[in-house]
Amino acid sequence: MSRTSDRLLDDWRLSGSPLLIDGEAVPGARRFATVDPATGEVLGEAADADRDDLDRAVAAARRAFDESGWAGDLALRVRCLRQLREALTRHADELRELTIREVGAPRFLTYGAQLDAPVADLAWFADLAETYDWERDLGRAAPMGVASDRRVVREPVGVVAAITPWNFPHQINLAKLGPALAAGNTVVLKPAPDTPWCAAALGRLILEETDVPPGVVNVVTGTDHTLGARLTADPRVDLISFTGSTATGRAVMRGAAETLKRVFLELGGKSAFIVLDDADLKSACSYAAFAGITHAGQGCAITTRLLVPRNRHDDAVEITARTMEKIGVGDPGDDGTVCGPVISARQRDRIEGHLRLAAEEGGSFATGGHRADRDRGFWIEPTLITGLTNESRTAREEIFGPVLIVLPHDGDDDAVRIANDSPYGLSGAVHGGDLDRARAVARRLRTGTVSVNGGIWYAADVPFGGYKQSGVGREMGVAGFEEYLETKAIAEGAA
Repeated sequence: MSRTSDRLLDDWRLSGSPLLIDGEAVPGARRFATVDPATGEVLGEAADADRDDLDRAVAAARRAFDESGWAGDLALRVRCLRQLREALTRHADELRELTIREVGAPRFLTYGAQLDAPVADLAWFADLAETYDWERDLGRAAPMGVASDRRVVREPVGVVAAITPWNFPHQINLAKLGPALAAGNTVVLKPAPDTPWCAAALGRLILEETDVPPGVVNVVTGTDHTLGARLTADPRVDLISFTGSTATGRAVMRGAAETLKRVFLELGGKSAFIVLDDADLKSACSYAAFAGITHAGQGCAITTRLLVPRNRHDDAVEITARTMEKIGVGDPGDDGTVCGPVISARQRDRIEGHLRLAAEEGGSFATGGHRADRDRGFWIEPTLITGLTNESRTAREEIFGPVLIVLPHDGDDDAVRIANDSPYGLSGAVHGGDLDRARAVARRLRTGTVSVNGGIWYAADVPFGGYKQSGVGREMGVAGFEEYLETKAIAEGAA
């Protein structure tokens, strides 16, 4: 692997990866290692927060919301968001190398959803805050005979606990911070222990290069998995914004129920890629292979069930398998890599467990099915599974690896039935020759997002979230911004 980025990474190492609590860089009493998934080598250390650190972070966020004036100063909020965007842009080269090394993200993705796109999206939230209709006049009415002038006011929720995963750390951290701060909230960011540097770097730039007041943003890295649960139950926290597994999402809802705090949940997926019988089979299956193994399949909205016409099943398997083999795995630092390593040994072992299950259920591997032939790091071969039904666990459980399952369908109605027969409803795709027909199929899918003939729905102004067990609420877009707002109705007696 090329190590031309070492000088840039050393700068981050030497500066440390502290906690950000109440406007101060806190080294923390304990440290833990962050690891390069491509090599298994230790990159450096990050602060390992304990319960006292978390308590101080929540107290700081509560105090900043209640006492600092941040919630009512729109001009300050907009200025700080634009400062943060500018700071992240200035440090894009360092952040790019850090992301490739800590996340194992392919370089090409850092020019999109892994870094550049979410940084650019901060401008959209700043602009939205400036133009948003914070107060709406409902006019005069006389309910119960009392003449009243009425208006609706939108206000920040309060203290937001943002709990984020490791797969797209910049995108998800900023997708929560951007709208939460634009709306006037204060935030405690608790990132996954696998990617502490990405969050710590964000905290460092907020501290050093923006006017964000102390306590408005607090970054708490650590390995203690009970910290998230403490945030969920803490009565000082007003909203939990969580992205992660459906199982953990259920625990978040249970924990939040005690104080009836609001929750936003973006959870798992097992999305279907439907190929209609009038589609260009080679183009559609090649696209499905690329999409299914990008970033080693570590994305909740990735389409991992490929639904193909039954009479073209074997051809579809051949095209998809050959495409996956051609893509292969590669050094995430190389420009041409699509499928890099998985994040950790634990995740690699978990994926291998799913592959064993697929074989036990009667599935066959058209390609892959094993660890990639690499001396170091955490790698899984791009894998295509055939011979299973949609009732198999392999077809119903989220694997979160470079694993695609092919399922035959008997026409549009059957394809829609199979696609919707899932506990999840996060995303999906439809490819067909007749655009109106493909659109009609897309509208029947019970999912939060759908791509038709390769369309890209990811953007700052597009709401993202799922149906069923894929989540509650929306992130991004106006709908995502309004997740961080309360609604107040005010009526004044008219003279």
